Amino acid sequence: MGDNYNNVDVSTLNLENTFSMKGGKGEASYANNSKAQAIHARSMLHLLEETLDRVKLESPEFPFVVADLGCSSGSNTINMVDVIVKHMIKRYDESGYNKLPEFSAFFSDLPSNDFNTLFQLLPPMIMNYNISHNINREELCLAPSGHRRPYFAAGVPGSFYRRLFPTRFVNIFYSAFSLHWLSQVPETVIDKRSSAYNRGKIFIHGADEMITNAYKKQFQTGLASFLRARSMEMKSGGSMFLVCLGRTSADPTDQGGAGLLFGTHFQDAWDDLVQEGLISSEKRDDFNIPIYASSIQDFKEVVEKDGSFSINNIQLFKGGSPLVVNCPDDDVEVGRAFVNNCRSVSGVLVDAHIGDDLSEELFQRVERRATINAKELIEQLQFFHIVASLSFA
Repeated sequence: MGDNYNNVDVSTLNLENTFSMKGGKGEASYANNSKAQAIHARSMLHLLEETLDRVKLESPEFPFVVADLGCSSGSNTINMVDVIVKHMIKRYDESGYNKLPEFSAFFSDLPSNDFNTLFQLLPPMIMNYNISHNINREELCLAPSGHRRPYFAAGVPGSFYRRLFPTRFVNIFYSAFSLHWLSQVPETVIDKRSSAYNRGKIFIHGADEMITNAYKKQFQTGLASFLRARSMEMKSGGSMFLVCLGRTSADPTDQGGAGLLFGTHFQDAWDDLVQEGLISSEKRDDFNIPIYASSIQDFKEVVEKDGSFSINNIQLFKGGSPLVVNCPDDDVEVGRAFVNNCRSVSGVLVDAHIGDDLSEELFQRVERRATINAKELIEQLQFFHIVASLSFA
């Protein structure tokens, strides 16, 4: 097969226009491989509610706006927005307001996101939407599969590293499992003339210091841009709840769960394609996963330097394994879960880089290697998350 493919280098792609979690409702789609994120999000609900309790209640005459940044295409984002809106309805009710504001929820992600699948999952809106103190509480409290939503909904395509909303528009920003995705692969990492060229690797797990420093700089530059944009869009008294991949090690070359997901069997599968003559080593080296698992210190440095937001709480939270399987002793099931997780978040980039046929070859090898090493993956694959609650003065 050799190098006879007509594809583009991920290094030259405009990620904003091409990158997304894998859409649709297939086996390897993000919608069907985000159960772990749902479990992790539920385990953080008490921290989210503490953040929501800090939000200033405005006059009900003003709309109350919630924005989910990096919403992707599954039901998780809908469930979490539902939690946020209902919690704020409860706060207004308990604060003695005889009227509730109109609620709006904006679901934002890159333009290539599968918004169609997302909006097909949205429950219908409350009939005759006119929220008052006499709102039908029973209808609000029905299970997610049967309830009607008490908010207007809209999609906002675009990168959260730039402005997305009008000035002083949003009360609450929520972003979970997204900020570890960089706006681009650092240029020096894919520049063959650079001393930070990531030769022989498709991720920074175990890479040298110059490469990891390039990733760290890209992460912190992106986070600073994110905070600047939000500081212009957020209303006074608003709050932000952020969750992204974190690491326990002070050493950025140890990317923890992300390293085990992308730096072992996924890396080895790329090497297999090179050794089998299916792709060149240069084609492999031009592919790098644009993820950085931050330390709390990396994160805090940017927030404190920006100065727009005060930190209410920031901690490293043990999320657990991304492998949600019925039988952990079934090596085949574990291997399948591993490859589907890997494919759901990186498949679009792989397809763009080497084409659908070679992508299929690659992920077959990922699955085979993961199946052989299933027991190790069940024991060792753990994700940690930085969870940050920020307030805007």
